[in-house]
Amino acid sequence: MGMPIRHDAELHRFHTSAEGHGAELVYRLAGKVMTIVHTGVPEEIAGRGIAAELMKAALAHAQASEWTVVPACSYARAFKGRYPEYAHLWRER
Repeated sequence: MGMPIRHDAELHRFHTSAEGHGAELVYRLAGKVMTIVHTGVPEEIAGRGIAAELMKAALAHAQASEWTVVPACSYARAFKGRYPEYAHLWRER
């Protein structure tokens, strides 16, 4: 997709923007467990794969940090089912 995704470690979020609209993925961190609690993309920029790019950035960071990931939001659970290549990162609550 090519859009810059930024990680704000202090706020536990990955975010980007397109056409003046912000999109984000928010997580909680407990030890080495990242729990994805929210993925939000406004309707104005929906349907462009932005949520998937946010997820891929978060999962790449989790993998590099040797974290496991709990998909707590509905988008993260749906993503988990569509992308088996990330199966090694997922953990149930």
